[in-house]
Amino acid sequence: MDRQRVEGDAGWLTVPNAVTVVRLACLPVFVWLAVTTAHHAIAAWFLGGIGATDWVDGYLARRFSQVSNVGKIIDPVADRLLVITSIFTVAGVGAVPWWFAGATLAREVVVSGMTIALAAAGASRIDVLWWGKVSTFALMTAYPWFFLTYVPEGHPARWLVVARPITWAVGVVGLVLAWLVLGAYVPPALSALRRGREGRRASKIANYGDSRRP
Repeated sequence: MDRQRVEGDAGWLTVPNAVTVVRLACLPVFVWLAVTTAHHAIAAWFLGGIGATDWVDGYLARRFSQVSNVGKIIDPVADRLLVITSIFTVAGVGAVPWWFAGATLAREVVVSGMTIALAAAGASRIDVLWWGKVSTFALMTAYPWFFLTYVPEGHPARWLVVARPITWAVGVVGLVLAWLVLGAYVPPALSALRRGREGRRASKIANYGDSRRP
């Protein structure tokens, strides 16, 4: 494998990209299980499994030097679709109130808007903050458990009565952290924007110098 493929683009036909595509293909299955069947427990565990594999494609890309431009696009897209699908589906069946779902969705919209704006402005890459990962993990843990512990009729089992408030605690902590971390991204975002502009300026100067050479 040449250096360009290792450090640059490994192409679209890679194992990490295949994992991402499988994760995307699982989302309609989850929606079908959650909305059209009575297998809510299966749907909840299925959603948890999809969320738990979030790190797999990124790990494989780094482990086997299969980082690709396609993967850099579809991996975050898959993450956002997972979050949005989870929010609407779990809230749609009544397992979580819409105010909580709306606060989660609003945060995702702000993050997506910032990402697009920074990319359009030529900002360099921003590393994900550790607390950002914690908040995402907490929310992606809470939503399947909101679904699993939701009992619209009858008397829930004793373990569900205990698990429901724990789920709420994890979800609220995750949501509060998510909004707090959003503010913490402002300084790195400004720094990335400055680096991106400096890089473009240096590239223009280098290209101008090359064009003047005989």
